[in-house]
Amino acid sequence: MNTNDEIEKAGRLISSVREEMGRRVVGQQILIDGLLTGIIADGHVLVEGLPGLAKTLAVKTLADVSSAQFKRIQFTPDLLPADLTGTMIYRPQTGEFVPRKGPVFANIVLADEINRAPAKVQSALLEAMAEKQVTLGDETYSLPEFFFVMATQNPIEHEGTYNLPEAQLDRFLLKVNVGYPSPAEELDILGRMVDNPEIPVSSLLNSDSIRQIRGAAEMVRGEEEIRRYIVSLIAASRVKDRQQLPFVKYIEYGASPRATLAVFRCARVKALFEGRGYILPEDVKAVAPMTLRHRIILSYEAEAEQLDADAVIRELLNSVSVP
Repeated sequence: MNTNDEIEKAGRLISSVREEMGRRVVGQQILIDGLLTGIIADGHVLVEGLPGLAKTLAVKTLADVSSAQFKRIQFTPDLLPADLTGTMIYRPQTGEFVPRKGPVFANIVLADEINRAPAKVQSALLEAMAEKQVTLGDETYSLPEFFFVMATQNPIEHEGTYNLPEAQLDRFLLKVNVGYPSPAEELDILGRMVDNPEIPVSSLLNSDSIRQIRGAAEMVRGEEEIRRYIVSLIAASRVKDRQQLPFVKYIEYGASPRATLAVFRCARVKALFEGRGYILPEDVKAVAPMTLRHRIILSYEAEAEQLDADAVIRELLNSVSVP
């Protein structure tokens, strides 16, 4: 099978998975696509949204569609790192310490309300995400090859929370903002939950098919002009000359080189969604908000003018010429 056939086959499978997830999750296509992008690009996703917007339902549905082992961890102020990673247990019968692996040893992990746990717990999870391994005692244990974390945080009720430091936010491949459904979608939600709350979904993915889709994503070409365009976007976020780019007054710190890689990887997946073997500038523009909104630190002037990261990113996209 040649490259184009591989890409088209992967695109069809992704389309089937999106449709299957949509049978249970009404609307929220941005969330569904963000989760799939994270898995295919082998990264992790931070989701922010108010309660009751199907965040947990979406990731559980993804696990069902992927034939994956799923674990949910509710982050609370009294959570300890060992509650995530596990610990060593002493067995008096043998006089040995044996590992008791924690819930992080799963394929898909939901870190629910990650900002409610202290920094040492957040760091334990982020270390596992970055290294894909956990050290218990003197031994290091690898996490599954297919390992994906979706962390959620609530934009309200900030009392008693521990905000993720900007340097740790950079570890997430992308950040998805979840909004309210439309009235038509909410009516559909009401009908489904009242008439048939247990909607079954078919298992369309497994470790092998995910590996094949990832391989197809790596075949998607990013030509030199596209690469220069991505680098120009990221570099523009770091410019300090207000006369050169007036909007930079709203940016305190620009995106890191990790953002450059994230935009490229996610743009590849966006092209794969369309069954296309090359990246277009439109793919870059489509993924820029979710890959940059948690990496650009806004200035006081942006807060004073009540501008959010997405508004600044739109100015950024408008300021860089498209190849």
